[in-house]
Amino acid sequence: MTASLSLNVQVKGKQIDVGEALRGHVQQHLAEIVGKFFDRPLEATVIFSREAHLFRADISVHAARGVLLQSNSAANDPYPAFEEAASRMAGRLRRYKKRLIDLHHQEARRSPALPAGEYILDPKKEKDDAPHSDQAHAPLIVAEMPSGIDNLTVSEAVMRLDLADAPALMFRNAAHGGLNMVYRRADGNIGWVDPTSTSAGKK
Repeated sequence: MTASLSLNVQVKGKQIDVGEALRGHVQQHLAEIVGKFFDRPLEATVIFSREAHLFRADISVHAARGVLLQSNSAANDPYPAFEEAASRMAGRLRRYKKRLIDLHHQEARRSPALPAGEYILDPKKEKDDAPHSDQAHAPLIVAEMPSGIDNLTVSEAVMRLDLADAPALMFRNAAHGGLNMVYRRADGNIGWVDPTSTSAGKK
């Protein structure tokens, strides 16, 4: 794997102008970081926005199948905001370097993802259904999109959760095929929900 990776980076600004110098810096630096771990053409988006008196950088990279890399940071200037977000992403990638290398060899043998629907709800609004229907007072669906639930080991699920900097991840447990979830606890640890487990600590 090399830093010559073909990385399609879209650099956008929300209510701020993104100059060519910043755009070029982001594209080159992000390609160098991601290219150390992935050798296929990828897509990335970096969005700069204002957060009170600070500039915020949000990075999102679609890597191997089902692997999403995300990171963000804020600073007094767009450059250090991006640099800190990119540094955090690089740190997570280094943490899982060996697993990411193994991931390239496992992709061909991996079972297809279980098709699923993903919905965005507006909890402040409710559907205007009949008073006694099952959907009465249900939150309004404001967006829906196709998704998939991957077949993973628990350690792979934790890796994907961390790389995506996500609050939770649902997956099919490779050990038994049942639906599981890993999530971030308030104490900083990772929680794991396995409805098929009959005793604490079951692997």
